[in-house]
Amino acid sequence: MSLEPGGAEQDTLAIRLAGTRPPRRRPRWALDDATLAIRLPRRGPDDEAVSELAAELADRIGPAVHPYEVAALLEAEGLSASLINERYGHPNLFSLASALYERVPRTFPEPAPAADPWRPDTVRCLLRGVLFALPGLAYLLTAPLWNAGGYAPALIVAGLVSWAWGQALGHRAHLRLAIGRREAGRTLLAGAPVGAVVATTVAALPADGGPVTLVAAAQSAYLAAAGVLLVLGRERLLLAALSPLVAGAAALPWWEPGPALRAGLPLLALLATLTVTGLVLRGVLAVPAVAGAARPRLLWSLPYGLFGLAAGVLVLLEGREEPYAVIVLTLSMGPAEWLLYRYRGLSVAALRTTATPAGFLLRSAGILGLCLLAYLAPLLPAALLSGADPVALLLLAAVLWTALLLQAFGAAWSSAGICLTAAGGAGAVVLLRLPPGTALALPVACGAAALCLSACALWLLGRPAPHA
Repeated sequence: MSLEPGGAEQDTLAIRLAGTRPPRRRPRWALDDATLAIRLPRRGPDDEAVSELAAELADRIGPAVHPYEVAALLEAEGLSASLINERYGHPNLFSLASALYERVPRTFPEPAPAADPWRPDTVRCLLRGVLFALPGLAYLLTAPLWNAGGYAPALIVAGLVSWAWGQALGHRAHLRLAIGRREAGRTLLAGAPVGAVVATTVAALPADGGPVTLVAAAQSAYLAAAGVLLVLGRERLLLAALSPLVAGAAALPWWEPGPALRAGLPLLALLATLTVTGLVLRGVLAVPAVAGAARPRLLWSLPYGLFGLAAGVLVLLEGREEPYAVIVLTLSMGPAEWLLYRYRGLSVAALRTTATPAGFLLRSAGILGLCLLAYLAPLLPAALLSGADPVALLLLAAVLWTALLLQAFGAAWSSAGICLTAAGGAGAVVLLRLPPGTALALPVACGAAALCLSACALWLLGRPAPHA
């Protein structure tokens, strides 16, 4: 032990000798009251300020499911720890977030309604229905120039072939359109001219050539070109190309155009349609090709062609008695397409709101009946005004729309088979004059087909899977 003067031992010894205890040293970590008052304020939270903040952010705090979401919101608002402590009296961000979470009641707003993926383009659908019927004006203009009765069988056969070929080609082009516009354009460029040649050849064989071949060739060329434009969605261009036809037919009640214009206006409309189709295909083929795209099988499009043939035969049988019924059905194809979109949109909405398969089946049956009623109701006064048999016309319309509905969901073979059976049975009765007679052949065949198609639609589309 060192006893050097001034050492700590000497001080301790002197204190002990004096009989007193040494003063207690203060730890380095101890803080005085003033320092504690500065660093940890003793005031509680400012309830009024917190309530004002809760009211201001209530819409954004209400949907929160945990205070941490409120903390993230406050941090996004730029509230720092010092500002929270000074203004609201809370020591940190999470304390204030917990207080706000407790003050604001939970609110879970309904999600915004989803957009209808099947919302139809009303103008386009109506325009397509008009475009289906406008070519008939060519026969109205040129009727005095040729023997329509003598040419009718050949033109009807050519029209049936063009209709069947166009349905199959349109389906194949739509499959290719899902890959790219260039692929669809190549399919149409290869298939449309072949269809026109086949239809013209079929019309020329029984007629032994002659003028009927030229008329059939013009009809087939137009149907092929118009099909290309409709598949590619160029309805307005097709309407512009047919404007000479529309102008000539509109002037007939007040003005006799003469043989030159009667033949020239349809020819001008045909040339305009072919020119526009060529320009559209040229633009489509300029699009870069998609590498590695697989070609769909030809067999996939066969039932669509068979349905086109069956539908053409059924419409032809109806038109034998009343030609105006064909015009009514043709114009109704635009609203029919619109209702196909509406059916799909309503079915998707029903899928979101129904909880059981039985409930969805019931809703699906109601939607099917509603769409059929909406399609057939305007046809009833049209049938009465045109003088057609309303029962036969409505049953035929029901067959066509229900078959198109099944085709839209890929059930092409069932719809084609039912329609072919109906067309074959009604056609055999009419040609061979079998009982129950030609007057009842079409209504009976269409009624049976409509029931079968409706049952197929309920069986297939009454389940949630096709709409998911």
